[in-house]
Amino acid sequence: MNDDIYAMPRVVTDIGECYFYHTMELPGYGTVEGEWDLRKGASEYLGGVDFTGKRVLEIGTASGFLCFHMENQGADVVAYDLSEKESWDIVPFSQYDHHQAVLNRKAHIRKINNAYWLSHRVYNSGAKMVYGTVYAIPEKIGLVDISTFGSVLLHVRDPFLALQNALRLTRETVIVTDVLPRRRLPLSLLGKFTGPCMRFLPNFHKVAPKEAWWHLSPEIIVKFIGVLGFEEVDVSYHIQRYQGKSNKLYTIVGRRTRDIQSSRLLGPG
Repeated sequence: MNDDIYAMPRVVTDIGECYFYHTMELPGYGTVEGEWDLRKGASEYLGGVDFTGKRVLEIGTASGFLCFHMENQGADVVAYDLSEKESWDIVPFSQYDHHQAVLNRKAHIRKINNAYWLSHRVYNSGAKMVYGTVYAIPEKIGLVDISTFGSVLLHVRDPFLALQNALRLTRETVIVTDVLPRRRLPLSLLGKFTGPCMRFLPNFHKVAPKEAWWHLSPEIIVKFIGVLGFEEVDVSYHIQRYQGKSNKLYTIVGRRTRDIQSSRLLGPG
């Protein structure tokens, strides 16, 4: 076990020092509101996968709702996220002070980290945390059974490289959940494939969005993970609450069909 890569728990008691990405029920604090409310839809969000006895790498844990949910379902979770020492992939529009935006985001990330550690303490969690970027996930984490990407890939400049870094350590299953790109289809037809695509979101006329890069179709994710040795997939669609509104999401559960050693040779390191 490489204990040196795991972050020391941070003692956080003041909820005012926290930012909650997820709505959570915290012992001693009550309900805290976040951007996403997954309390009724966590199982659908994670593709109905059974986590009993599984070692899980959760990419982009944020305030930790899914981390603690999977742990409650019997998983041994390694959470992975940015700390204030790393930089978010903020779109470097030439029309604004990108450096200052990075600094502002780091301060915000610290509050998200605080929310995780406060939640970790009140839930008496045994989950471990590793800090770093998706482009440098350390092999010292070791092999995991399952890796998860919950609404992460739209926020990174290179989503394929992010997947590649995690999947070289993943023995069995990958779960990718993301926002369903808008299509002129009724909900009943959302399962119909219309071809793989990824749409570049930054608009230099509006100087927005600054923290999202792509709309990724489920078909492109299937192709990405297929290249990385996960050729057996299930795709599902569900509704989740974001800032009080219903949003359509998809979840792809990919299962490894190729030897992991071949996949690890593709890794950047």
